[in-house]
Amino acid sequence: MSRRWSASLLVISVCLGSAALAQTAEPRATAPFKLPAESTIPSGPQGDAIRNGKLLLTETHQRLPKNVGNKLTCANCHLGAGTVPNASPWVGIWGIFPEYRTRSAKINSLQQRVNDCFERSMNGKALAYDSKEMNDILAYMQWLSTGVPTGVNVKGRGFGPINRELKPNASNGKTVYAAKCASCHGANGEGVKNPDGAYAFPALWGKASFNVGAGMARTYTAAAFVKHNMPLGQPNTLSDQEAVDVAEFFTHQPRPDFRGKVKDWPKGDKPKDARTNG
Repeated sequence: MSRRWSASLLVISVCLGSAALAQTAEPRATAPFKLPAESTIPSGPQGDAIRNGKLLLTETHQRLPKNVGNKLTCANCHLGAGTVPNASPWVGIWGIFPEYRTRSAKINSLQQRVNDCFERSMNGKALAYDSKEMNDILAYMQWLSTGVPTGVNVKGRGFGPINRELKPNASNGKTVYAAKCASCHGANGEGVKNPDGAYAFPALWGKASFNVGAGMARTYTAAAFVKHNMPLGQPNTLSDQEAVDVAEFFTHQPRPDFRGKVKDWPKGDKPKDARTNG
């Protein structure tokens, strides 16, 4: 997580994807990961919606201050505005939802999934389902999914694999954090701000970060993101153990609570790394 980690951690997760977006009831067929050309964005109202949707997802707290309770943007977790494999991309998402999610034990619409991230990763408030902002976000995701068959995952969905059998070592994670992460995210996880007050490098804990209900607050979810995306431009340079250790360290630092967490995993299949406190 060197100074090059600009788009780094978070927002699990609108942070739509987090690996949480990869939760499915059963394995799906996969399609190649392919981005549509910018030239395919249509003119007129549809094109305007697509372009505005991208801005809402990359400048989230600036453009939606009433819905974002921290200083994160969706692109902090969904790198490259949702266009990077294994960084919870939005490519193909349009044709996957409605989808069963184990956390709620229900079929969720894409609107519900977006709002899940606003309430957890952004520690904020849900958008109205019929709002212009929600529809613009969906328009952008639909455009990113151009050419992907309905009901098919793209290769690189979610955050990629991590060895979930490894035992986390928070003490070693603290050492890894100091060596690889602190130069960008701060010694105390406070992040680094631009002159305009926006974060150049997002906060990893504290009140300006994601809450305990976010997918990124889970050790192995965060570790998968770290393993395959950090340091930025140097993916897969940390071992699985280093990624798990540093994730254990920063995910268990103080952060906002999420009262709705008591309703998660109602069928009793709660993952071992799910957070239960701040």
